Amino acid sequence: MDGRRIDPLSPRERDIAFVFQNYALYPHMTVFDNLAFSLRLRGLNANEIKRKVTETAGLLEIGELLHRRPAALSGGQRQRVALGRAIVREPKIFLFDEPLSNLDAALRATMRVELARLHRRLKATIVYVTHDQAEALTLGDKIIVLDRGTIQQIDPALEIYQRPANIMVARFVGTPQMNFIDGIVEDNGTMFRSQDTQLDLAGLLRENLARLAGQTLTLGVRPEDLRVTGVDGASINGIVEFIDDLGSERFLHVKCGAVDLVARAGRDPAIGSGERIGLDVDGERLHLFLDGKRVEP
Repeated sequence: MDGRRIDPLSPRERDIAFVFQNYALYPHMTVFDNLAFSLRLRGLNANEIKRKVTETAGLLEIGELLHRRPAALSGGQRQRVALGRAIVREPKIFLFDEPLSNLDAALRATMRVELARLHRRLKATIVYVTHDQAEALTLGDKIIVLDRGTIQQIDPALEIYQRPANIMVARFVGTPQMNFIDGIVEDNGTMFRSQDTQLDLAGLLRENLARLAGQTLTLGVRPEDLRVTGVDGASINGIVEFIDDLGSERFLHVKCGAVDLVARAGRDPAIGSGERIGLDVDGERLHLFLDGKRVEP
């Protein structure tokens, strides 16, 4: 860190603050004492401690809670205290270990916004571990996607979403997840055929895939990049099995032979379960994978 090895140093010498998943607050101490604990260990005088704690409490809007103990706080308030205990130290790096996973969905969404604001104010480096892709895409300036301890991709959020490096990343990032169709490139790279689906690649892609002729590829397309059309002339036909209505938009779960696809349909009320529909693919947003790794069309 800053050009210096820190692994030989004891944890207290590394100038790193940790925010745990389970908050790890001292239950017998007030909020003020929880925030002040590390400062007292460092030998700061009482006036300096009070100033730092008051500033941090004001930043997190928990000034009125300083006299309470953790048992008297809500989950969101405890999380703010845990954040404050890290912030008050003014470390070089913050480590956040799934800090929002114990909160309910509504509070988690609120705290994501709060963390983004906090990051802008602190202008500090935060390493944030999460299994929630929404948190990663919302908060991350740079995202590292790991699978069983191996780095799969390191990129900004938009690049991760629009150009996933492999099927694992493509499947993990995005809700609903990306659709996948396995098939073979035929006719000198102009046609993609799977068990029940045939796509004219020449009409979808700018570049001819002759170099991949005869290869088994996985085609990936996100639900928002499938356009619902009439059956005649559509790239793919299928039957609507289920409609996932989220209020602001609807997602159609479509049975296309042996393949199940999900397509975003907006608020079109004319489409119902059991109806046969057509789906057209946006070639500009088509993803190709060979042996699980991204291939540029």
